[in-house]
Amino acid sequence: MHEFPIWDLGHGLQVDIAGVLTILVACIIVFVLARLSVRNLSVTHPSKMQNFMEWVVEFVRDMVASTQDLKTGKKYVSLAMTLIMFIFVSNLLGLPLLITTEHHHPLVVAGHTLVSQEVIDEAIQKGHEGAEVSWWKSPTADLSVTAGLALIVTVIIHLHGVTRNTKHYLKHYFEPYFFFFPLNLLETLAKPLTLALRLFANIFAGEVLISTITMAGFFGIPLMLAWQGFSIFVGAIQAFLFTILTLVYIAQATVHEEEHA
Repeated sequence: MHEFPIWDLGHGLQVDIAGVLTILVACIIVFVLARLSVRNLSVTHPSKMQNFMEWVVEFVRDMVASTQDLKTGKKYVSLAMTLIMFIFVSNLLGLPLLITTEHHHPLVVAGHTLVSQEVIDEAIQKGHEGAEVSWWKSPTADLSVTAGLALIVTVIIHLHGVTRNTKHYLKHYFEPYFFFFPLNLLETLAKPLTLALRLFANIFAGEVLISTITMAGFFGIPLMLAWQGFSIFVGAIQAFLFTILTLVYIAQATVHEEEHA
């Protein structure tokens, strides 16, 4: 794998430049797609973009309806739309481009070291002439990004559970018996962890394989094309899984048994 440019802010805080860049690109792409889909709305002659986005909205509404009553769950459609679009776009950003530079000396920009001498020395010890630095990757191939997404949805889940379903939300920690509290608490803590790790592991593995295939040069082109096609499918599945699990967890926190009766 290539190294990534790191901006050290001090006090243990580090910023992955490639990650920040691709997060911004993913946000811009999602925003542009959303704007284009509603720019010229028409009932009689809808554009292809409008038809596609209407299909996505209907798909997301069905996802929400599969986890809870749509009348009460429709407020989560916009959340699910944002998640599935952002994650899907982020999953695919690492496929079309591989922007790398080789450095034999530290890279310093505006007084900040982005490629340190230590990184270069480690690359030389491995037999390379210098450090190969990648400036582009899928944001979701970074554990800090997927952990951030998982943390955000976890806060939403428990905040809505406490405010909208207080009695049943608190009660479920002690079911079926009060001494199950530690296990139920452990389950609650494990949910965001599995959300973050599942998404990160699948996309990161794809990035590693792409980097490996590029080493084969011309002979790796057929395999690269096949893997990129499969990666689109994997990216879609992972975006769907993250979103549907978020909706399931929201339903578990906000919907109690009487509502299903």
